[in-house]
Amino acid sequence: MDKKALRSIYKKIKSYEKIVILPHQRPDGDCIGTAFGLKDMIVASFPNKKVFVVGETSDFTSFIGVPDEVEDEVFKDALAISVDTAARDRIGDDRYKDADFLIKIDHHIPVDDFGDINYVDISRPAAALIILDLYKLFEGDLKITPVGAKALFMGILTDTGRFKYSGVNADTFRNVADLFDIGFDARSVYNYLDTRTEELTRFRGFFLQNYQKTEHGVAYFKILPEHLEQFHVTLEEASSLVNELGVFADCPIWILFAEYEEQIVRARVRSKGPAINELAGRFDGGGHAMASGANLGTWERTEELLKEADQLAKEYKESLL
Repeated sequence: MDKKALRSIYKKIKSYEKIVILPHQRPDGDCIGTAFGLKDMIVASFPNKKVFVVGETSDFTSFIGVPDEVEDEVFKDALAISVDTAARDRIGDDRYKDADFLIKIDHHIPVDDFGDINYVDISRPAAALIILDLYKLFEGDLKITPVGAKALFMGILTDTGRFKYSGVNADTFRNVADLFDIGFDARSVYNYLDTRTEELTRFRGFFLQNYQKTEHGVAYFKILPEHLEQFHVTLEEASSLVNELGVFADCPIWILFAEYEEQIVRARVRSKGPAINELAGRFDGGGHAMASGANLGTWERTEELLKEADQLAKEYKESLL
């Protein structure tokens, strides 16, 4: 925790009457949980401030909150806070450029210091934990309601794989305990995450019957547009199954490929051994050592990524001998 930097962030929040919080494109649970948890904390602590969350929404994250639709004028003379976003080209609303001041709050490996204040703590397995760091540093001056506590819990729970991923430690649980002290309905979060449609359940069966593996144990699956049409699932729903491929003992790396808007192919890359963030970086991506994303552009480049991932898996297995 960088207390000096957090104090600078707190002073900026206090000094602006209008604050715009920006999640990243294609928002996930931590991104939205962090954004709405931060909004709740600011509004609860400073009721006269105008606070907005802007950017993209999704069916999955709407459980926590739906971003505001705002006019361009809102950004004028505003403090903008980007959350859970490593690079400026992934900020969910490019009107952040019109804001008066920009703060970056993130926990990914740094690739782009785009803020007037850049607060990056890669020791935190979820960006939502950084909001709790700020809250605890100024406890008494800052407040969080049960609504904000639920948002932050959702962010922490999803980005840590329910506390299974690397980076989770005793301090993680101490912070989560603070959220329970604030009070919120944890069961509603678990019930929401445990619910799956019949359509997605059928697709999951197809997914598990048709994944593939490279020679040295990279498990992968390619979500094609015809799969979505056949099983009546959204791309977001289908992509949520990425960690279904992480259960195999002989597969240290697994990858889910999918075609997004404008026929752009992207990959979700996961690992339980070798660091894969540098691999993702070579394909216009990045992220964490064990969880990254890559922007491939075309299906042809998936074979290039698979080849490099397979070599990485081979080297990792040889290092264990």
